[in-house]
Amino acid sequence: MAYPPVILVTGASSGIGAATARIFGQAGYRLILAARRQERLASLADEINNYGGKTLVIPTDLSRLEDIQNLVTASLEHFSQIDVLFNNAGFGRLDWLENLDPLVDIELQLQTNLNGTIQLTRAVLPHMIARRCGQIINMGSLASLIGTPTYTIYAASKFGLRGFTQALRREVGVYGIQVAGVYPGGVTTEFDQHAKITRKTETTTPPRLRLSAEQVAREVFKLTRHPKRSLVLPRVMWSVVWLNNLFPALVDRMIEARFVIPERM
Repeated sequence: MAYPPVILVTGASSGIGAATARIFGQAGYRLILAARRQERLASLADEINNYGGKTLVIPTDLSRLEDIQNLVTASLEHFSQIDVLFNNAGFGRLDWLENLDPLVDIELQLQTNLNGTIQLTRAVLPHMIARRCGQIINMGSLASLIGTPTYTIYAASKFGLRGFTQALRREVGVYGIQVAGVYPGGVTTEFDQHAKITRKTETTTPPRLRLSAEQVAREVFKLTRHPKRSLVLPRVMWSVVWLNNLFPALVDRMIEARFVIPERM
């Protein structure tokens, strides 16, 4: 008897993670929901279970290695397999580097966004290698491709995640494991609330380019059907990436004139 596939979603308590869980639940996947906020996870699980889904809630802090080990062990004991690992958990603290708290804003951000993803992937990988199949989807950001002021630590974590994703893809492809990175621009989630952004210019992503969590979740679902190495969202943002790569001095001057000087001087 063939059982429905299993997806493990981190950062599932809100935003892109919750939206992704709903879409995969509606598609018949069995779900492992991981995040720190247990009440939100339980509420989401109830919602999915009400339309016939199967869920397992495991409160997890990705900055704690013991939580990561428990997440993988409990998941495999319950469902016996993990077909898709969606490394979505992360947060940002956006401010000038000298203003960031060394522990809460720097250490914890790097631990959650980068180290937690690496450790969780490492823990899941032997299971996927043994089965000779699996998909790993890492949630990056446009900040994985372009470094901008006040994003120093967030960009460091996301640039690192992009490098990890590329190297891992080349390591495990021989085992039939697919690895992809998703790099969205601005998304309407709780990110801005937690980022503690204070700006004189009120500079932000234009509304016409801002995505909903559901839009990103649908693209993540499509990746499981039609795998790609990387996905920039919205796709028009590729033009910004290429501008940054081809004319870095011009981009430096534009950002300094339009953002840094008005904000800092």
